[in-house]
Amino acid sequence: MSTRGGTLHAPTDPGIEGRERSSARLPLVIYVLALGTFLMGTTEFVVAGLLPEISGDVQVSVARAGLLITVFAVGMIVGAPLMAMLTLRLPARLTLVLALGVFAAGHLVVALGSSFALLLAARFLTALATGAFWAVANVVATRVAGPAASSRALGVVGSGAMLANVVGVPLGTFAGQLTGWRGPFWALAVLGAAAMGLIARYVPRDEAGGQAVSVRSELSALRSGHLWWALAACATTTGGVLGTYSYIAPLLTDQAGLAAGLVPLVLVGFGAGALVGFLVGGRLGDVRPYATTITAAASTTVILLAICLLSGYAAPTIVLVALLGLFGLGANPVLISLAVRFAGRAPTLGSALTVSAFNLGTAVGSLIAGHALDSALGATGPAVVGTAVAALTLIPTTAIVLTQRRRPARDLP
Repeated sequence: MSTRGGTLHAPTDPGIEGRERSSARLPLVIYVLALGTFLMGTTEFVVAGLLPEISGDVQVSVARAGLLITVFAVGMIVGAPLMAMLTLRLPARLTLVLALGVFAAGHLVVALGSSFALLLAARFLTALATGAFWAVANVVATRVAGPAASSRALGVVGSGAMLANVVGVPLGTFAGQLTGWRGPFWALAVLGAAAMGLIARYVPRDEAGGQAVSVRSELSALRSGHLWWALAACATTTGGVLGTYSYIAPLLTDQAGLAAGLVPLVLVGFGAGALVGFLVGGRLGDVRPYATTITAAASTTVILLAICLLSGYAAPTIVLVALLGLFGLGANPVLISLAVRFAGRAPTLGSALTVSAFNLGTAVGSLIAGHALDSALGATGPAVVGTAVAALTLIPTTAIVLTQRRRPARDLP
């Protein structure tokens, strides 16, 4: 039986192979994996819209109920690389099915549970499963799509999470307010169980005769400087964008003078921009991955700076928030593809570490942005922090380009 490490064929020159890429459709399994990321993106953020209902039911403060979000983020940061290592010798399809099984069980526990401690434990367990699914799904997507379409495939898989922000989270919040906060968790448990069948049906078996990979050989990927540059870019790009996005509501209402009832529509605009950015960025990344990452980082910095300067005007701010979603997250599938490539014989660990990096960047960026909100900068503080953090993305992305030019492609993993 083969392991995951030997089934991925890393591209030797993404620029050349991207230009040779055909316009053939991606395999159906890519969209099945996107369904899984849609469910997981929904559960990660739907809690935010249901905190008052949850806190009242389990008799804790709203702030304490917010730990359900924090513990999920921690579970994602720790769980992705940890579960990638623990499931290394399992076939990819089995790992994905098991992850969805734990996902469904975790939501069932939340839907039935009355103890806040039990809810926290279930959320953490669900996050571990989510991290495992996401890491392995990225590797499967790159494998079945082929090296010439890997970024495009990752863009589609990641777009499931972006679509969750546009459809899943608002719909889940509305359903939770209408039927009770446990309703969305029941629905996610059922959908997770149904997705298990789709994964078992459409994800191909691992190739026979694949090279077995040990934990030691997986960890050898950590010696790759290119991998660490890619991970740094993952952390800074999401830290800048989502650190700002986490506190966008005060900026829209206090600075831009927008009515509170219109804020959700602006957030939908951000989500729609992010969805388009993931799909377009994935396509561009197969042709010019390095140019795409640098352009996205530079554009994001300019957009965030413009938000700082024009936040007193409603119309420009609304447009800029949508553009932030478009450019701010558009390079993510390219960064994942590069990390998987730079990890060489350890694609699963490379993919898992991008999940951790994205979540770590979001957690740290949001923490700093929160302090900035309480500072003299006020509502524009998070955007100021976001601008500085996003600008840092230019360092690792430029470093990757410069080192790539000095090093022949055949010398890379």
